[in-house]
Amino acid sequence: MASRTEIEQALMRLAPKLPPHEFGTVIDHARDSPGLKVASPENAAWLSLVAYVRHALTDYDALLAQGYDHDSARFFVAAEMQDILEGWDVRRKLGAGE
Repeated sequence: MASRTEIEQALMRLAPKLPPHEFGTVIDHARDSPGLKVASPENAAWLSLVAYVRHALTDYDALLAQGYDHDSARFFVAAEMQDILEGWDVRRKLGAGE
């Protein structure tokens, strides 16, 4: 399991302009998620960041509640997610299934 410090460093490299209050939430998710226990610090940071943006900052969950399937809901929020990530100076682009 990656240490909190390793994940923090990876997230700082990944999203240098991520606001501090959101930084802590992303780190906590990376550390608390059972599925990320074996992930590298970089993967844990990325996957947590993407999940945070999707669930906290877009209408993804509302779309699911309206009956959209996961792939369709992800499609509809992808551009908004990419804009948010770019605002934090994230250079990595979202993949097809992210």
